[in-house]
Amino acid sequence: MKILFITSTRLGDAVLTTGILDYLNANYPKGRVTVVCGPLPQSIFEGFPNVEKIIALKKQKFHGHWLALWKQVIGTRWDMVVDFRDSAVSRLVLAKKRYLFSGRRSADALHKVEQAAYLMEISDVPSPKLYFTPAQMQFAHGLIPPSPSMVLGVGPSANWIGKTWPAENFIKVIAWMTSLDGPMPNARVAVFAAPGEEAHAKPVLESVPVERRIDGIAKGNPGEVAAALSQCNFFIGNDSGLMHAAAAAGVPTFGLFGPSYPHLYAPWGEHTGYLCTPQTYDELIDFEGYNPKTLQKSLMTGLDVKDVINAIKNFHPLYERLGERLIKKTYH
Repeated sequence: MKILFITSTRLGDAVLTTGILDYLNANYPKGRVTVVCGPLPQSIFEGFPNVEKIIALKKQKFHGHWLALWKQVIGTRWDMVVDFRDSAVSRLVLAKKRYLFSGRRSADALHKVEQAAYLMEISDVPSPKLYFTPAQMQFAHGLIPPSPSMVLGVGPSANWIGKTWPAENFIKVIAWMTSLDGPMPNARVAVFAAPGEEAHAKPVLESVPVERRIDGIAKGNPGEVAAALSQCNFFIGNDSGLMHAAAAAGVPTFGLFGPSYPHLYAPWGEHTGYLCTPQTYDELIDFEGYNPKTLQKSLMTGLDVKDVINAIKNFHPLYERLGERLIKKTYH
C-alpha cells in the first residue's frame, strides 16, 4: 500500500501531524509512506517504521517546488494521499483515497491535533508520537549520558522574540526546581535552542552549576534533539517546535504561552500542561507601532515566576513520573 503524506515545513506543525502517521502505521501495517515536508523537520520522520521515503521540499520561486514534487510523485499510483498543505499535487496524482486539508480555520478552531484527526475522519484523536533511529539515540546518549540523576529539559528560546519568556525568569524557575525544596533536587539541566537563538539561551545554561550543565544549544538536527529530549524527566519551555517535540517524545511537558493561541498550539497529551500570560494574544499585540518583524522585546513579561512555580507544583504528570524521588512537601 502506497501512501503519500504531505505535511508542514515548520517543525512544530509537522510534529503535530505525527499522530496521524502513527495511526497509519498501526492501521495499515503494510503501508509504505512517502513523507513530504520542509528541510527543517525532515529528520523527525526518519525513525518511523512505515516511512519508506522522505522528500524535503525546498521553496522555489513561482511555486516551483510543487512542480518539482509533482514530477517525483506523478508516476506512482497512490492508495492514499494525506495532505495537510492542500496542494494541487494531491489532486493531480492518481489516488484511491484523498484526505486534503482545505480552508483556513479561525482563532476559534479546533486544536491542530484535532484538526488532523478531523481530516482523517478519526473520532479517537491520535496523539503526536516520535520514533528515533539508532543514530539519533546515539546522539541523545552522547549529549545526555545515562545516569541515575534526573534531567530537567529547558527550552528558553523561540523563533520569535515576542514568544520568549525572559531568561532571568527561566533561571529562577530552574533554581527552584533543582533546589533541595524543589521537585528535582540537584537535577542535571539540559538547555536546548536552535541555531540563531544562542544569545537568549546561553545565560540560562550558564546559571546552572558546571557539573550539572548539559549544553544542547545549537547542537544536532531536530530528530537528534527530539531523541535527546526523550531522555529528560521533565521539559519546560516557550511555545515552540522543541515543546511539541518533547511532548511527542512522551516527556512531561509544560509550555509557556503569550502571543500565540494555546487552544490551537498547546502541547498535546495527558502528560502536558501550559500557562498563559494574563493578557490574550490580541491584547498583547494591541499597542501603537506593533510590527512582528521589527519587534525587539518579549511580550511575555506579564507571566509571573510565582505563577509558573505554583502551576508546576500542581502539574501532576511531573510528580507521577518522578515517583519515589518526589519531595512530598513540594506537591502540597
